[in-house]
Amino acid sequence: MNWNFRPKFAYLLSITLLLSLSACQTDLIEDRSPWDIALDDAIEDALGIYGKQSLTMPSGIRLDEIPQDPKNPLTEEKIALGRELYHETGMGTQAKKTEGMYTYSCASCHHSGAGFQSGKQQAIGDGGIGFGLKGEARSKNPNYDIDDLDVQPIRTPSAMNGAFQELMLWNGQFGATGMNAGTEDRWTKDSPKETNELGYHGLETQAIAGLKVHRMEVNKDFVDGMHYKKYFDIAFADISEDDRYTRENAGLAIAAYERTLLANEAPFQRWLRGDRDAMTTTQKRGAALFFGKGNCASCHKGPALNEMEFYALGMEDLNGIGIYGGVDSDTEKGRGGFTGKSEDMYKFKVPQLYNLKDSPFYGHGGTFRTIKEVIQYKNEAKAAQSNVPAGQLADEFVPLGLTDEEINALTAFLQNGLYDPDLERYLPASLPSGLCFPNNDERSRREMGCN
Repeated sequence: MNWNFRPKFAYLLSITLLLSLSACQTDLIEDRSPWDIALDDAIEDALGIYGKQSLTMPSGIRLDEIPQDPKNPLTEEKIALGRELYHETGMGTQAKKTEGMYTYSCASCHHSGAGFQSGKQQAIGDGGIGFGLKGEARSKNPNYDIDDLDVQPIRTPSAMNGAFQELMLWNGQFGATGMNAGTEDRWTKDSPKETNELGYHGLETQAIAGLKVHRMEVNKDFVDGMHYKKYFDIAFADISEDDRYTRENAGLAIAAYERTLLANEAPFQRWLRGDRDAMTTTQKRGAALFFGKGNCASCHKGPALNEMEFYALGMEDLNGIGIYGGVDSDTEKGRGGFTGKSEDMYKFKVPQLYNLKDSPFYGHGGTFRTIKEVIQYKNEAKAAQSNVPAGQLADEFVPLGLTDEEINALTAFLQNGLYDPDLERYLPASLPSGLCFPNNDERSRREMGCN
């Protein structure tokens, strides 16, 4: 027998496989359109050879792929409980007026129809009535005084893609780790910021603090009365019953759910996974500008196109018709209002960019009405807020020289290329309490068709 046959065969087989692989790679390269090539090159130039991988979101199927707080590991049971609690209007037990009881939820201000933001420039929790189609019709209950309304002095940020943000809120005040290490002196006692003492990441801290801030309670009476006991028992089986039914654990479940709110079916995400037809030619051109001439990726990067950094762009604070709470001095100072450091004044956290068109209010004050307006503002780089010192403005806030055609292409990418069309997949079919959500006041029930 010729024993040299097998090595020769193996050698020939390896050559054949290499040639086949090369042919496949050539086919993939040849299948790319000019704008696919331009976008590939722009991403690599901006972010390096692993740029596309750094932009791709987890599928959501494998929980270990989702960034999480080590102190709050994700489980299917905890996420399921959080999904119900996030929408549970039955938690609204501490309303200012009796008629406000059991009428609002976390989702009143962060619901799927508005890209997990509010459908209004200024969200209203307790003291709000109505919903409309996407939360745009929510308004002040005429029986509530303005001082009794649960409103925030800044634009409600999206709860979506929060897994990619270690700190939360525009000033990053929630979260005990990362950039907030060393800010312990700012964790004011008896304020929401004191919740940082628990040692969690931003999402967990915000969820726990938010329940108290927004007048929602979770205790033994709630879990029994609203039929949540068995869900807490499953999700927190490792905790004694004496310590199980608490606001802290409810917040941990809500944060676990929020970590799964990923816009991973947006066209750009599908394109990153290899579907070259997921985006239109115009959207691809806009994406190439995003990572190229527009210099957007200098601040907006990672899977959610956000960043754990703070910049001053001179945008206006919350103002206009329908604003019920004035902006306090700490809020208008952004990160500086939290840290007290002069170098942080008027700087706000870089937001995530998915599903922006669901709620037409942009900037930390919600004063822009279209995505195109924001792009034009950054293209001109002229601060709208006169009280922001020029020395505080970001180095990146300079004229970009984009043409009208380029602005339109960039708008198409941000508006539609980053739009996940099916956020309703994250909603519960119903609540254990049987109450309507995201709101449960009479007008909202009528407008939502919920009995």
